[in-house]
Amino acid sequence: MYPPDTALNPLDKDIAAIARIDAVPTILDVVCRTTGMGFAAIARVTDEKWIACATRDDIGFGLKPGGELELRSTICDEIRQSGQGVIIDEVAADPYFVTHHTPLQYGFQSYISLPIHRADGSFFGTLCAIDPKPAKLNTPETIGMFRMFADLIAFHLDTQDKAEASALELAEHRATGELREQFIAVLGHDLRNPLAAIASGSHLLDMPLPEDRQKTVIAMIRTSAARMAGLIDNILDFARGRMGSGVGIDLERQPVQPVLEQVVSELRMAAPDRVIETHYDLPQPVTCDAKRLAQLFSNLLGNALTHGAPDQPVRVSARTENGHFILSIANGGEAIPEAARARLFQPFARGEVKPGQQGLGLGLYIASEIASAHGGSLSVASDAAETRFTLDMPA
Repeated sequence: MYPPDTALNPLDKDIAAIARIDAVPTILDVVCRTTGMGFAAIARVTDEKWIACATRDDIGFGLKPGGELELRSTICDEIRQSGQGVIIDEVAADPYFVTHHTPLQYGFQSYISLPIHRADGSFFGTLCAIDPKPAKLNTPETIGMFRMFADLIAFHLDTQDKAEASALELAEHRATGELREQFIAVLGHDLRNPLAAIASGSHLLDMPLPEDRQKTVIAMIRTSAARMAGLIDNILDFARGRMGSGVGIDLERQPVQPVLEQVVSELRMAAPDRVIETHYDLPQPVTCDAKRLAQLFSNLLGNALTHGAPDQPVRVSARTENGHFILSIANGGEAIPEAARARLFQPFARGEVKPGQQGLGLGLYIASEIASAHGGSLSVASDAAETRFTLDMPA
């Protein structure tokens, strides 16, 4: 199968596709030997460009693969529009082409060019040949040979497309299968723990307990239920992203410092032994979805508290600058390995960072989706000194 040329532009992809057809050099060689012509080419012709995909040049015409002719200067442009081939045995004896600008510009007397049509009927380009001398071209044998070669080229191009589509489909199926297995395994593990805590607490409440013990059990049940609700919310956000609808946001221009302070306050209560330092420079409101921004910030700050060195503070900075809102969360501790950083914003990536941590491994993925929904980006830098996540989005 042919791997997709994802880094190439469409015309370069077409040139590469022709280059992968092993028969092309032989086709051009047979064309020149059979007709006695000195230059043959396979051209990609669009409504804007004429590009040589493959050439055989025995007369010093000077055109190589990737070379371009001004489209309007070619007869191939007329072939693109009409869908019909053009055959000229001798320009000087042809009442139409004797005064045509193309042979006058390029100095040829004999010319043949037939269209290459793909299986879906679309026009790819031409198989053409020229020579400064007259040649006997307008015969059933020569025209039949050119048509056969044009059809062969189109067949190879279509075969490549099918192979590429099959390879992509297979890769998508594999990725989907792996994601499904990972999703089921992680979901089953992470929902089982709070569910077990709720079940255990409910059994305890069936027994006579001191009031303070009852309050502790009830608090544990509420915490576990809230954790399950959070997991389900993350799953729903993940599903929306995978289905293409993305994370929904409701934009409103509003002060964001109170939103950030509320998240910090909640996490300080959840981790009373940790130090969270904050610095805000937010003189103007920010256009955002406050609930989603709080969700993003909570994910990042919770991540920093979970993975950061417990004896070092987590540092939060938020500012508006040059029309942008910039939020950063930094913590000390071990650097995130480079291989893990490459997958950090992909779903279920937690095991590559620190195995055994609780959570679906969706927090950073959803945070990046929220950033994208706001027209911004989420990035990470990590070394031995600190790990810093930065949100940069239009204010």
